[in-house]
Amino acid sequence: MVRPPAVAGKFYPAKPELLRRDVESYLPDAIEKVPALGCMVPHAGYMYSGQVAGAVLGRLELPQRVVILCPNHTGRGEPLAIMSRGAWATPLGEAQIDRALAAELVAEFDLLTEDAEAHRTEHALEVELPFLQVLAPGFTFVPIAIGTHRLDILTELGDAIARVIARQTDQILVIASSDMNHYATDAVTREKDKLALAPLLARDPQALHETVLRENISMCGLGPAVAMLAAVNDLGANSADLVKYATSADVSGDRSYCVGYAGVIVR
Repeated sequence: MVRPPAVAGKFYPAKPELLRRDVESYLPDAIEKVPALGCMVPHAGYMYSGQVAGAVLGRLELPQRVVILCPNHTGRGEPLAIMSRGAWATPLGEAQIDRALAAELVAEFDLLTEDAEAHRTEHALEVELPFLQVLAPGFTFVPIAIGTHRLDILTELGDAIARVIARQTDQILVIASSDMNHYATDAVTREKDKLALAPLLARDPQALHETVLRENISMCGLGPAVAMLAAVNDLGANSADLVKYATSADVSGDRSYCVGYAGVIVR
């Protein structure tokens, strides 16, 4: 099964040569790359959030195997939806699903459900793939769409991911796909995002969950971020760094109505 691109020509260019050029334009110049256990990158249209995603992914020593956690914006399908076989197509070619890793995750955590429908039109994971195709050709990945905010389930998912990764002999990166606060003024968005980033950078998934819900921060990838933090903490993470922050107002100039984007590396 090949999952076709859902947002090519909308969130990013549909022509391969334009897409590759676009991705490369968002990558940092010659920079010392670092290994990481996890990261958080945004998933808006490239013109708005590509600079943040590129700043993070372009700085990493990317492994050949990744787990990508994304929110379920559409509401379709299961609350913890995984695809365990096949590939995802982008204009740059097909990115293969890591069948062995996906099978281990399903066996480890029985709430993960095989469900292509949840992924069929979801953009939040798809937009990360061209960056990985340019930076880590031949990589394989496991796609998981998260449609629940239950803290216990999210932390249990993270714990299960960590147990599976700990059994592998090669490096695996956990990517959380998330934008930050949505559709407020630039000033309000930056203030709310600062509140959310404090526990995220402290690697505290429970505090992140509590802060986002208490302060009514419309961070769409709360679930992926919480699960990613739980996983990397179990794997021994000891630092988290904000690589880049921006809002859509930095591009559009409209500071009355914007979305925030944060790029974080966890090591």
